[in-house]
Amino acid sequence: MNILITGASRGIGAATLELLRSTGHEVTGHSTAGSEELIAADFTDPAGPRALWNAALERLGHVDVLVNNAGIYEGVADDAPDDEWHAAWARTLTINLQASADLSRLAIAHFRDRGSGGRIVNVSSRAGHRGDSPHHWHYAASKAAILGMTKTIARGYAKENILAFAVCPGFTMTGMAEDYLSSRGGEKLLADIPLGRVASPEEVAETVRWLALDAPPSATGSAIDVNGASFVR
Repeated sequence: MNILITGASRGIGAATLELLRSTGHEVTGHSTAGSEELIAADFTDPAGPRALWNAALERLGHVDVLVNNAGIYEGVADDAPDDEWHAAWARTLTINLQASADLSRLAIAHFRDRGSGGRIVNVSSRAGHRGDSPHHWHYAASKAAILGMTKTIARGYAKENILAFAVCPGFTMTGMAEDYLSSRGGEKLLADIPLGRVASPEEVAETVRWLALDAPPSATGSAIDVNGASFVR
């Protein structure tokens, strides 16, 4: 399989990249800055997703699986000045949602042109179901929208063997979560997780791998929770 993963420089993305490569697949990753192995693309630029897609096609030849993992988790106070509030919403929705939508649209067109179907795995969040802190309305909204987009793709394109899935981690031990845990009182937050710990990037990566490669087609449209039972449905 040829696979494109966004946000692959650290955390869930890096763990997923390593896992998929270790199982023999051709995997290309992305980060904002890029590196010798990661394609650079700035998702605050409307042209960024298409530039990434074109570069990935040039490198891989074709794409079988798109993993939309890139995202930010930046707080803004609910009493912030209007310009700061609007800027935070625009930045989060552009990176977390619009870029994933743009790449998914390009992937679907590519899958249809090839006539062989394909898979899209979107990394959402527990916050998309249960909400988040008062400083993260925009984050929760972006992740809930990812779930709605995943379901829409699944319903709209299943007959063409174009499948869509979502993963909904809770806190995962990445840089973003570590900063939040240390600033908001880690013990209190961990008390809300029946498992007693946050997820590891490798646990989420394994879930992404299964959806990307092994999940049965009838599971299209599903969202898998990886949150230590801190939110159950």
